[in-house]
Amino acid sequence: MKKNTGSVDRLIRVVLGAALIIVGVVLRSWWGALGLLPLVTGLIGFCPLYALLRTSTNRHSGA
Repeated sequence: MKKNTGSVDRLIRVVLGAALIIVGVVLRSWWGALGLLPLVTGLIGFCPLYALLRTSTNRHSGA
């Protein structure tokens, strides 16, 4: 897996994912589970949707 998310993109994903998880826990709703996707993709630096679309926000990826 080649990293396809840039540093700003990753930061936004981690913050958004963490916020959704917190909202899900506080409200006891499914929003917490939804927050796992941006959190994980931000932490690992790979987005499957970007791979399918053959795009990248990582300027060092060569794509």
